Amino acid sequence: MKKVLVTGASGFIGRHCLPFLNDKAFEVNAVCRNPPEDNTSNIKWHQADLLAPGQIKRLIDLIQPTHLLHFAWYAEPGKYWHSTENIRWVRASLNLMQEFAERGGERIVMAGSCAEYDWNQGVFSETITHLLPKSLYGVCKNSLQALLSAYSKQVGISSAWGRIFFVYGPFEHPVRLVPSVINSLLEGKPAQCSHGNQIRDYLYVSDAAEAFTALLESNVEGPINIGSGEPVKIKKIISHTAEKLGESRRVHFGALPSPEGEPPVLVADTQKLFTQLGWRPKIDLDEGLNRTINWWKSLAGK
Repeated sequence: MKKVLVTGASGFIGRHCLPFLNDKAFEVNAVCRNPPEDNTSNIKWHQADLLAPGQIKRLIDLIQPTHLLHFAWYAEPGKYWHSTENIRWVRASLNLMQEFAERGGERIVMAGSCAEYDWNQGVFSETITHLLPKSLYGVCKNSLQALLSAYSKQVGISSAWGRIFFVYGPFEHPVRLVPSVINSLLEGKPAQCSHGNQIRDYLYVSDAAEAFTALLESNVEGPINIGSGEPVKIKKIISHTAEKLGESRRVHFGALPSPEGEPPVLVADTQKLFTQLGWRPKIDLDEGLNRTINWWKSLAGK
């Protein structure tokens, strides 16, 4: 039987992967620090702190997974870019990788980031664009990718690296762009925004989860961009969200300064995703925003 260990399984993307993996006949073993108490699915939850000594070895010995899908990382908005916690997660990830391989693991897929690229390029290709991360987070992710690639070739296991661009949808941290705009408008408050002319690549979270599931099941090796490939202005996302809520007048573009050094364009080249992996997004921006708004409305009791 195929057994997958999913780290960061209660996180934004990880939690959305679980039903897809379950449907693919994996025995799904999900690990996080605080597993849910009312689990009614076929998911096997495990409590563990991957940064604590001995926890990874105990977990791998218990589960004996054939596949590893690794999302766990430090991700506090506004802090993770330059936090030294990134170093601790590189160490934990290397430990996880080795313990998995030494106990017969077959395939590893880890989550990377578009922060690994040289942001002066605009559109990012896995084979052409230079890797020149500017943050400690990006440096750590990029270093781990290089180590994963070299190590997996050395010991003879299969591996891939999903470089995530911009993901939105249910369970996203409330301070991030889409939920912060939705919640401000639901509360009757103004949505304070920057100029909004930045061009980005946004992917609905269930699509991101399905892409990672397809990647885990495949034989595709190395880095692969996880994105929509569709450039969209931040202003368009915010305006559409406000229109759907009937609150366009509460959006204040230019009320906030743009972060220093923010690139004008960040878009994924999705040729490898679409052709080699054979996967394409299912949820367009309009439908994704509808689903996201309805989810936040349900939490607010509206």
